[in-house]
Amino acid sequence: MKTKNIRQSVTVRASPHSVYEALMDSRKHARFTGAKAKISRKVNGKFSAYDGYIEGMNLDLVPDKKIVQSWRGSDWPEGHYSKATFTLKKVKKGTRLTFSQRGVPNQDYLDIRQGWHDYYWKPMKEMLEEKS
Repeated sequence: MKTKNIRQSVTVRASPHSVYEALMDSRKHARFTGAKAKISRKVNGKFSAYDGYIEGMNLDLVPDKKIVQSWRGSDWPEGHYSKATFTLKKVKKGTRLTFSQRGVPNQDYLDIRQGWHDYYWKPMKEMLEEKS
């Protein structure tokens, strides 16, 4: 199967801790996505988001700095996972979130690339920046 890689970067006017918690806390994640999420906070722990459409496992967790996950959509070919990496860095105006996802099936690439903006970065920024 042919795959592509996604690389994106966004600045959020919030602390690295707040961004990390939005991604890793089941309730906060559900709040900004508007869908059920169940996220383990342990390495090798499983997670699901968007009412079970997304699933995977935590491969590496460095609180407030880095999240690495195996990640798949439920309609992907059986057993195929991509590798998603979220890196958080404190910057003058908040947090620079650098994201990469390796191994996205070609047929899903455009939707997923746009989906990160529409369903993650935009609503997460709205939730976290409303407090500012």
